[in-house]
Amino acid sequence: MSRNRIIMYPPSKDTAPIRFGFLLLPHFTLTAFSGLLDILRLAGDEGDYSQPVRCTWHVIDETLAPVSSSSAIQVVPSEKLGDPSRFDYLVVVGGLLHTGLPLSAAQKRFIQQAADSNVNLVGVCTGVFALMQAGVMQDHRICVSWFHYWDFIEQFPHADPNLIVADRLYVCDRRRITCSGGRASIDVAADILKRHMDDAIVQKALRILQVDHSHSHTAPQPLPPGIAPDTPPVVRRAMLLMEQHMGQALTLDMLAGKLNISVRQLERLFKQSSGMSPQAYSRGVRLRMAAWMLTHSTKTIAAIASACGFADASHMGREFRGTFDMSPGQWRSRAQLPAALLATQTSDPIDYVSEVFPGRQDFH
Repeated sequence: MSRNRIIMYPPSKDTAPIRFGFLLLPHFTLTAFSGLLDILRLAGDEGDYSQPVRCTWHVIDETLAPVSSSSAIQVVPSEKLGDPSRFDYLVVVGGLLHTGLPLSAAQKRFIQQAADSNVNLVGVCTGVFALMQAGVMQDHRICVSWFHYWDFIEQFPHADPNLIVADRLYVCDRRRITCSGGRASIDVAADILKRHMDDAIVQKALRILQVDHSHSHTAPQPLPPGIAPDTPPVVRRAMLLMEQHMGQALTLDMLAGKLNISVRQLERLFKQSSGMSPQAYSRGVRLRMAAWMLTHSTKTIAAIASACGFADASHMGREFRGTFDMSPGQWRSRAQLPAALLATQTSDPIDYVSEVFPGRQDFH
């Protein structure tokens, strides 16, 4: 059996409530937590009395001290870690990465014990970083937000790139569910609950939250700025895959294979929706990242060329001049000019690239 194959293990549908434990990491994202929890509350209730009839949930931690979210709202755990086998699902909700990976030794052991007890593990937002740190994602596909893809590669350089998914909202692989975060946590909750209860109950919960429908695990993540919202899903996924694999030689055949369509279909859909070929779009992605690295890192031009998928520095130089009308060295020097002098220029390369890659950090 291929290790990349997704296998679902839905628990049997019975009258026992589904038991969820929530482990909130410091500076966790409130939307990811509340979106998932509200679906459990609404679908697990009868008669809108907010009673945990079909589902139970507890926020757990090493102590009962409040855990602060990224928006400074605090949540107080109701139970200590204890025995993880008392839960059917352990949901780890992550948050801000610049504060480090705040997983304590006790939390790490708890996650490992949960995996050993065949508890379903759910990593929401950057919660997948904690699951990786705990060493419970071996040979499992891993969903990462496109915005944090390079942060993930930097933190876990030995992760199998063929198992990292940055173009879908969430991934279910056996007893591991990982989610890009945000509104996708609602989709994850709906997917989980549909394994245990009638679909009509889940749909009612979604409607109460003013959500028309839940997305499946095949739905693409929202794209970075600059991509038209009406871009077909298969093209959106192709664009995300190009960014994800910009340092690798991802041929059209390989790209089409990942999307389960023919090369001809891919080229036709790309041309119709973007007005350019897949090759031209991929070249633009690699050049924009090269421009960003030139102004935000001290890497050599040769190292940047390699990281961005060019054959060598000369190859990148030719493509760079054709697009930006200057050499990579000139671009870097221009970005280092005093602010007063840059203000007289018609365009600022730092501002330009910041718009393309907002909030990015050096990932090498």
